[in-house]
Amino acid sequence: MVKEFKRKVKKILIWLIGLWWLGPQLAKAKLIDTNEINAQAEALRQGAGFEADVTLGGVVAYMIEGFLALLGVIFIILIIIAGYDWMTAGGEEEKVNKAKKMIKRAIIGLLIIIAAYAITAFVFKHLPWGSSISTGF
Repeated sequence: MVKEFKRKVKKILIWLIGLWWLGPQLAKAKLIDTNEINAQAEALRQGAGFEADVTLGGVVAYMIEGFLALLGVIFIILIIIAGYDWMTAGGEEEKVNKAKKMIKRAIIGLLIIIAAYAITAFVFKHLPWGSSISTGF
């Protein structure tokens, strides 16, 4: 009981000493300059070649659309591989069942991709900071 009390007191003292030392350091911290951040974002936008009316939401929408397109390509590849495995199974039930499972999983993945696309499209169309990039959204 006494050991536990001493341990708690030590923890409290360590925290107090840390706050005593860190407090003045935090008081000296520079506040964020939003004008500087906006200038840096503008420079980045120009360097990347985006138009002036492109918002952060538009860039995010563009990135999400590209990622979902990549997932669609992966779906096509999985279907082709599963179809090839099924056609070359030579009547072996184990290989056929494995190919069927792969096709089922790929279709489930496609449904998830479609749902993600629908949710993303809804969010970026109906939020005030929605997309200003002329993508599929």
